[in-house]
Amino acid sequence: MGGKSVDIPPFEQELTAETERIRRLHTLLATELAAARAQTQGVLAAPTGGELSALWERDVSVHRWSERAAALTAARSGLCFGRLDRTDGSTSYIGRIGLTDPSDGESALIDWRAPASQPFYCATLATPLGITRRRHLQIAGTAPDERVATFHDDVLDQALLTEADSESASDPALLAALKAPRGATMRDIVTTIQAEQDAIIRLPLSGVVVIEGGPGTGKTAVALHRVAYLLYSHRERLARSGVLVVGPSAGFIRYVGGVLPALGESAVVFTTPGRLAQGVVATAVDEDEVARTKGGLAMLDVLRRAVADRQELPGSPIAIELDDVTVTIDRATAREARRRARATGLLHNTARTTFRDTLGSLLVQQGIEQLDKNLEDPPELAELLRDLGDLPELAQAGAAQVSAEMRHELRDELRSNLDFHAAVEQLWPVLTPEQLLADLFASPERLASAGGGIDLSGLYRAEGSPWTVSDAPLLDELAELLGPPPVRPSPSEREPDSVYANEVLSILESADRSLAGEDPDELRPTDFVTADVLAARQVPDHLASVAERAAGDRDWRYGHLVVDEAQELSAMDWHVLLRRCPARSITAVGDLAQRSAPAGADAWADVLGPHLGSRWTYRTLTVNYRTPAEIMAVAAGVLAEFAPDRQPPESVRTTGEEPWRRTVAATDLAAEVRTAVEAEVAQLGRGTLAVIAADGDGLAGLTGLPAQVHTPVSAKGLEFDAVVIVDPERIRAHNPADLYVSMTRATQRLGLLHVEH
Repeated sequence: MGGKSVDIPPFEQELTAETERIRRLHTLLATELAAARAQTQGVLAAPTGGELSALWERDVSVHRWSERAAALTAARSGLCFGRLDRTDGSTSYIGRIGLTDPSDGESALIDWRAPASQPFYCATLATPLGITRRRHLQIAGTAPDERVATFHDDVLDQALLTEADSESASDPALLAALKAPRGATMRDIVTTIQAEQDAIIRLPLSGVVVIEGGPGTGKTAVALHRVAYLLYSHRERLARSGVLVVGPSAGFIRYVGGVLPALGESAVVFTTPGRLAQGVVATAVDEDEVARTKGGLAMLDVLRRAVADRQELPGSPIAIELDDVTVTIDRATAREARRRARATGLLHNTARTTFRDTLGSLLVQQGIEQLDKNLEDPPELAELLRDLGDLPELAQAGAAQVSAEMRHELRDELRSNLDFHAAVEQLWPVLTPEQLLADLFASPERLASAGGGIDLSGLYRAEGSPWTVSDAPLLDELAELLGPPPVRPSPSEREPDSVYANEVLSILESADRSLAGEDPDELRPTDFVTADVLAARQVPDHLASVAERAAGDRDWRYGHLVVDEAQELSAMDWHVLLRRCPARSITAVGDLAQRSAPAGADAWADVLGPHLGSRWTYRTLTVNYRTPAEIMAVAAGVLAEFAPDRQPPESVRTTGEEPWRRTVAATDLAAEVRTAVEAEVAQLGRGTLAVIAADGDGLAGLTGLPAQVHTPVSAKGLEFDAVVIVDPERIRAHNPADLYVSMTRATQRLGLLHVEH
């Protein structure tokens, strides 16, 4: 954000005037916040008459005012951070939320996401965008008593430049933010967004964009601020559908999870690849070759065959003894029932009903035929035929009546016959994804059958083994193939929910019609919600937030998808994620040079091409804001070893401190790590420190260490003030990209503790 730096005398008067402005803005915010809270309480207290439509409207209104109150509360800290002086003589202030002055109806504060704020991030001396001066305000104190501690001006009008002006490529606000000690969670960057970042943040909602950038280029921050921008620009659409953010690990989610709430946004669900299957939290990791196999799209056919294999034919006839006859389920009978069930096109668990009913009908017919063949006419039928004499039509009717009664009796017997139901369960069992996949992996025979020519023997594992991250997309795909297990609530349980659901659906349809002027391709709630589905999901006690409802609903379809560290995702991961975002509105950020996952992307087209073809846009970030030049120079040497065609990002700052190296004996490793960490803590003063090692070997005895301990994979996406890397050669031997990742986590200091084995 380079420009011309000027001093505007008298400086103290400027500080006082700007502080007064900040205080007035806080007064406006407090007034609006009180009004929003009063609206919430007023709506809750207002009578509704008990009508469902009125209750629905009340809940929607409460939700809307509560969200506004939350956004205003989140904006209180660092409320205003910039000012723009325009060529027309007007002045505007830029902040975390938009505020209007009720005295004149004019804008008192412009939301950083609004189009009018874009020059604050993008205007330059060469392209001033109608701006003569951009002021960066540095705020001190706490709300509502914040004050302007200092400010920095970029002069963007040639006519205002003087000989005393000196061109600066550095923005003091940016450098101060970069040098500040890191905390346990990521901070937002609304005050220091750079032009190349802002251009990506404000890209249109529709379409797929891949953002690639080396370490420290702000990929994650850009992705999260893009979410905030999209929720601001497309509030009506995304407030209904929400945004799904996928990060590499639970630690990463904890680190970045506070950014969007701090920006006043809550319609967001965070998850990891290991949680892609509803109700499963997988953290274990497969061996590389196993992960590559599970991550390939060939597993789609494997899973289809695995499901089909559970729709079995009996190895030998199954006899079902009834009161008057014994019927038999042979292969031909079961095959016909299976054919009819599969012909419905229904999912496995749903089609099971057709299989059961068809099999029962075939067995009833078999029983009738056996009774006709092997038994004399029942006495009542013979007497009836004698009485009818030469009335053949009535005789036939009587016989048909008796036959129908026999059929009815046989059907009732089958329905209550435990052997029949056991046979159905054997031939077409109700399955959960977890049960089917566990059975598949624990059986060499099932693996061989489902392989269809692919060698799946490496996927064998003992029953009861923990789920791995690579299993999660397989479990999700199986949920698609199997469908939910049958649930049969009683009519008395279903009726109230169904009434409620139908009325809510009517309200949604009316709302859809009122929004007919919006994008005609936009998905509406009623496009994929039926009354039955809604009745099964509704919670009448309160209107849950979008994030709450989406997180608890496997079939939820999001309006936008963000994937961080996207190079780590397999083709199967992408397959199940794209199902959650049918609108294909996606932001993917990553760096191919930092790939650790064996089934991840070597090229973006490898994982996106099968799903999207060439229908995606590519953008790059080139400036390293996190890693000092001294550390980046060492890391760039590692990058050149395994990816010589890739350019490292250019660091914007130096610290004057070179990374240190020391070699220690393996027998002294634990003690040397503790010594190194204590030295770094003393040198650092305050901030965050991490120890990164290939695994926990040799470090298990280190208790009370004033540092986080990570592997290269768990450190991915995180940043620390200082990093100590233990046995870097061991990390390099496993994957040189992991060493590159480890070396670029530090913002201030880096140490490499080599081990003499």
